[in-house]
Amino acid sequence: MSSLTARRNSCRGSSCGTRFDSQVRRRSSSCPYFPSSGAQTEDFSVSLSQPIFSVTLRFLLAVDLWLSKRLGVCAGEGSSWGGIRPLVRLVEVSGHVVPWLLGTVYALLRGERVEEREVMLNLALALILDLVLVRAVKTVIRRRKPAQSRSDILSNFFVERYSFPSGHATRAAMCARFFLAQVADTASMRVLVVGWAVSVSLSRLLLARHYVTDVGFGLAMGYCQYSLVERLWVTWDCLQDLLLLISAERLSRAYYGGLWIVDWKR
Repeated sequence: MSSLTARRNSCRGSSCGTRFDSQVRRRSSSCPYFPSSGAQTEDFSVSLSQPIFSVTLRFLLAVDLWLSKRLGVCAGEGSSWGGIRPLVRLVEVSGHVVPWLLGTVYALLRGERVEEREVMLNLALALILDLVLVRAVKTVIRRRKPAQSRSDILSNFFVERYSFPSGHATRAAMCARFFLAQVADTASMRVLVVGWAVSVSLSRLLLARHYVTDVGFGLAMGYCQYSLVERLWVTWDCLQDLLLLISAERLSRAYYGGLWIVDWKR
């Protein structure tokens, strides 16, 4: 009797062991965290086949998305810093191109001295250059804005669809460098200009309008844009000579055109 019971216990133990092993194998094969050995070798080979540049780029984009999401604390009224959202939007409007163009044209027309008109003229040309360059880069890259920005009604009507680079950041950096070189002559005014540029750039991140890389590249692009403006600086005398040349050419064309019409009638 003892031998029979021992055999039964051993058979039960072996059958339970085989069932347990089969269950473990099934769970391990179906569990996504523990792939089979063939899948592990295949994934490992695929990861090794990818170039280091693409892996690094994906990692940086992931960090960019994570950091941009963490900084968007004023994206909506229900956000963690939603109470200061109107103030941040006011700072955002201060960096828009429309008030800058209107103010520059007004100062150009109302300027009394030649030096003031020359500065405002080059500022208007710099703003137009910024618009053209930013639009060209956005058309080429075509990076969509963050989802939180696309859900905003104001963003859908008054903000461009593409994100890279940030036009507010390029304009802030270019105008800040412009004013530091041409207008700001005191330390307090320099601090005010730099603080405004930083605030406008930061407002794009707090409102979730752009990613961190959009703002960073925009600041670098705007900084370099002023170097181009400085090289292509247009003096007031040069503008007057150009206008006189254009008017003289038009008068000459009208004069010779009138003579040709008189000769043809004769």
